[in-house]
Amino acid sequence: MSSTTSMRRLNLDNISPHVKEAKYAVRGELAVRAEEYRKQLEQQARTGAENKFPFDRVVSANIGNPQQLDQKPFTFFRQVLSLLEHPPLLEKEDILLNHLGYKQDVLDRARWLLSECQSVGAYSQSAGVPGIRNSVAKFIEQRDGYPADPASVYLSAGASSGVNTLLHIICATPETGILVPIPQYPLYTATLALINARCVPYYPEESKAWGTDIESISSALEKAKSDGTDVRAIVIINPGNPTGASLSEKDVRNVIEFAAKERLVIMADEVYQTNVFQGKFHSFKKVLRDMQKESPGKYDDVELVSLHSVSKGMVGECGHRGGYFELVGFDPEVTAQIYKFVSISLCPPVIGQCLVELMVNPPKKGDPSYELYKKEYDDIFEGLRTRAEALAQAFKKMEGVSCQDPQGAMYLFPTIKLSNAAMMQAEKENRSPDEFYTMRLLDATGVCVVPGTGFGQKEGTLHFRTTFLAPGTDWVSRIAKFHEKFMDEFRDN
Repeated sequence: MSSTTSMRRLNLDNISPHVKEAKYAVRGELAVRAEEYRKQLEQQARTGAENKFPFDRVVSANIGNPQQLDQKPFTFFRQVLSLLEHPPLLEKEDILLNHLGYKQDVLDRARWLLSECQSVGAYSQSAGVPGIRNSVAKFIEQRDGYPADPASVYLSAGASSGVNTLLHIICATPETGILVPIPQYPLYTATLALINARCVPYYPEESKAWGTDIESISSALEKAKSDGTDVRAIVIINPGNPTGASLSEKDVRNVIEFAAKERLVIMADEVYQTNVFQGKFHSFKKVLRDMQKESPGKYDDVELVSLHSVSKGMVGECGHRGGYFELVGFDPEVTAQIYKFVSISLCPPVIGQCLVELMVNPPKKGDPSYELYKKEYDDIFEGLRTRAEALAQAFKKMEGVSCQDPQGAMYLFPTIKLSNAAMMQAEKENRSPDEFYTMRLLDATGVCVVPGTGFGQKEGTLHFRTTFLAPGTDWVSRIAKFHEKFMDEFRDN
């Protein structure tokens, strides 16, 4: 029974059971404890008290939040945003250009965006500012080599908002099921829990760099059908979160072929499309159009929604909440219902919409701001790749740890093998073994990661997810030293 005061109308026993069922480990117990440690360290520094922790800073490697971990925003983006937030600055053109380092293309872009939205403090159309949707469509055309219709582009408050919209539309009954890769970003399972629909897990092949396994997906689908689940869609996260896998064109083709055969909507979460360190990114939209061109009529009814965001990539503007999704192959009557659904929230944040425009239409070669933008972009990309490789190599040297080479996204998802002694101690503390390990890691080093249970994992395996966003390498050596001590402490006799 709930311990909350009985005179209150709401208590834990009578609120929505779906909210209680939802889990979101990225901001779970470990993250809460990490924030408590951070506050205590700050208080110690203010008061001059002795540090009671074995570390002097908390490293939030649990969440893909680049600018919290000192990734710098693009100068061009922030200069444009400053003028959008306070348009009277545009009246001081001489000061901006000759004293504050602004370039003419910054002023031109700000004026154009203001002409499109009038004010970032005003509502836009529910699907987003038309001019910005045009920019997104042009970006998709240039990326894929096929036309894109601005009317099929919906701006959103980050990709998460788009996922929420689409799952609400797709999931009609408690028996509706969605194929979700395990491990997965917990947004999907949490949202399905909230709307009382079913997650149908399928397992990418870790031994094959987390590639998709159509046989595994097919088996999951058939089992779900036999259980009475109406499976309507398949989620693909490419590049992957938490695995960092970057799918080959063959993998993408196989998924489209399977979805066409089984009449499944494809939800392609492509927010990490510029975070690719091995191979290249293959968008589902391009591959689908290639397949439609190669086999006229065969794939015409495939329903695809592709999602993108300003939160990831080199942009890292999580707090501005900007993103978009593009619909391909949807029934016009369904599209009308999607528009109605997004209209209920009036519109996505307009400043976030403007950031989407800057992401898809950055300075081009020859523009005044291009050289600085290119340098900033390359520096961020190389920094991420260097840290990813260093972290992967450190994991590979640790006893009982194996790790795939970093292919993309912002994460590594190493496998850990723990002793029976460690397993028994975890059971005594009423924790899963990976939760026990990651909690000990936080307490000893201040490094906050997420146990694999927060994303799902094959039975009998243990993992944790870490970002490689934090600057420097000292925190990597902290993990290595902790791991060695941990393995010695819980070594089986």
